[in-house]
Amino acid sequence: MLRPAAFALGVAWAAPWTLCGVLAGVAAMPFGVRARFSRRDCALVFTRWPWGPGGAMTLGNVVLCSGHGLDVDCSTYEHRAGRCTHPPVRLGDHERAHVYQYMLLGPLFVPLYFLCGGITVRNRFERAADRYALHGRGWWPWPAP
Repeated sequence: MLRPAAFALGVAWAAPWTLCGVLAGVAAMPFGVRARFSRRDCALVFTRWPWGPGGAMTLGNVVLCSGHGLDVDCSTYEHRAGRCTHPPVRLGDHERAHVYQYMLLGPLFVPLYFLCGGITVRNRFERAADRYALHGRGWWPWPAP
């Protein structure tokens, strides 16, 4: 019983950013964006997002994806930066880690994300999302005490 309650609390805590994601997704629907709920990724996914550099961006329990879905392979940030060699990861797994991060940090996620470096390989949130996508664990960006 605790798990569904904790999940619901996390969804509620992330709701301000989720609302931003829903508004952005709905605003883009006249440009061909499609919406569907992904139970696997715990998010409402808007596909065919027409703006930005490509890939995906998470806002609470919403993922804005430039492709046709999250079941595509992508490179980790460290691999792209030439720091190491990683196998490709599923984009949805990486974005699901961000969903979990939002559910725990709620409105604090975005300020903390940018304080940690923004969209770079140095950002602990991105490294944690890559770790989760690679191994299925480790989405939290700080070591356990």
